[in-house]
Amino acid sequence: MIKNKSIYILGIESSCDDTSAAIICNGKILSNVVANQEIHAQYGGVVPELASRAHQQNIVPVIQQAIQQANIDKKDLNAIAFTRGPGLMGSLLVGTSFAKSLSLGLNIPLIAVNHMQGHILAHFIEDENQHKPPFPFLCLTISGGHTQIVKISDYFTMEVLGETLDDAVGEAYDKSAKILGLPYPGGPLVDKYAKLGNPKAFKFTKPKVDGLNFSFSGLKTAILYFIQKKVKENTNFIEENLNDICASIQYTIVEILFDKIKLAVKQSEINHVAIAGGVSANSEIRRVLKSYEAKFGWTTYIPKFEYTTDNAGMIAIAGYLMYLDNNFSNDTITATARLKVNEK
Repeated sequence: MIKNKSIYILGIESSCDDTSAAIICNGKILSNVVANQEIHAQYGGVVPELASRAHQQNIVPVIQQAIQQANIDKKDLNAIAFTRGPGLMGSLLVGTSFAKSLSLGLNIPLIAVNHMQGHILAHFIEDENQHKPPFPFLCLTISGGHTQIVKISDYFTMEVLGETLDDAVGEAYDKSAKILGLPYPGGPLVDKYAKLGNPKAFKFTKPKVDGLNFSFSGLKTAILYFIQKKVKENTNFIEENLNDICASIQYTIVEILFDKIKLAVKQSEINHVAIAGGVSANSEIRRVLKSYEAKFGWTTYIPKFEYTTDNAGMIAIAGYLMYLDNNFSNDTITATARLKVNEK
């Protein structure tokens, strides 16, 4: 490791519908700016073409703001880290093109980061209130596009032990919310109303999937049929039972996730367990994971809220660790919409 030198990395994240830039210095976040795209709410989901246009509008002011908040000059930067994939191709291209141009203009190294690795490596951001997991550890990586149990043996040595066979857990939340008539993004609203309801008011069957893999498409269909049936019997059913419905849906989803995590701990004999990704902001998932420390003797790692959803802070820490490893990219690197967690 390079000692007695301040290493400044600019992180750029543009994989989906949030434009973000962050400055990190020796593992400590100095700024982490996120521009949200609210236009997608009226369409009930992310519209890729609108997302890429918004990134083009947001990327320059977001990066300028990140540099200003960090109280540095762009000439102080040692490297530029950006999300190469996975994500929406149009969105990724905006970040990739800008990062390559800025790298060329400043004559500093370029670092291509795997978005999913960034989510996991957010646990290594220097923060006095966060403790870092030791290797090896397990990470439940949960978002709108991914549901995986990953074994992390080193910063960039990752093995998928189990993953979803169909819908991701974030989709299960958002599609359930849509069935209930809740606006997009619906996942946080399901979590909000669930806190006020009875988690055992309604029973939904958990899918039977072998090993450490997941499935959520059957649950989504079961919820749809259940709501259709109940609304036919009582047109005000959703309105009268919203809290209980949300609590029951959340209870089932959390049970599915933790059944598999318990199995992964048993099979791997690793009891250091972390969560990462947008859905790791969910209050019940965080509560249940924390409760397992006393219940099963696990040591658990829960990221700060600002590092759960798509943000450049996680790209910056991944970039910093790659910088220390001299793991750079050249200007022929291209964005890729599909990238597995163990790929660069």
